[in-house]
Amino acid sequence: MIRLVELYSFLIIVWCLLSWFPNGINSALGEFVDRLVRPYISFFDRLIPPLGGVSFSPIFGIIVLNIVSYGISAFFKMFLGA
Repeated sequence: MIRLVELYSFLIIVWCLLSWFPNGINSALGEFVDRLVRPYISFFDRLIPPLGGVSFSPIFGIIVLNIVSYGISAFFKMFLGA
């Protein structure tokens, strides 16, 4: 579970970096990453408006992923002894 969160967080970072380059999101890699990341990030875009043209949604998305991952890990440790 933790590895999946790390992988998805990495994809969010790649998505952010691709947005800095002209046509980065329009490349084959960019479109693939965008299809994976955009639905999750769009939830935070609706809640957190951009400030000065900069979106902080990816940061909050990664923070929420880590909190959920920590909660699931704690749940399994507490109830299943794993």
